[in-house]
Amino acid sequence: MSGYRNSYEKRCARDLGAGWDYEAVRLPYVIEHYYVPDFIDRANKRIVEAKGRFPASDRKKMLAVKATHPDYSYEIWFTNPDAPINKGSKTTCRAWAEKHGFITKTGPRK
Repeated sequence: MSGYRNSYEKRCARDLGAGWDYEAVRLPYVIEHYYVPDFIDRANKRIVEAKGRFPASDRKKMLAVKATHPDYSYEIWFTNPDAPINKGSKTTCRAWAEKHGFITKTGPRK
């Protein structure tokens, strides 16, 4: 297929003809979202996020928020910090969070 991902892309390339590069550049983009912290101490720029489940979408969000607002201190309080980040993973929620510079804590019990 000459480096194309599928036969349709190959046909498109054929119809476009010479002068077109295939997947030659990577263009960054940003999708604007809003994050509402569970708890915030504005005076001390401290954020606490309370987490039971910690899916990939939340992990990605927390990394983006931290990168966008590096002047805050971020803590994640887990109901079970030693739970795996997803089924079958050896990485725990605590290990992931600490690897990425988040402070972790086991949240309050009943």
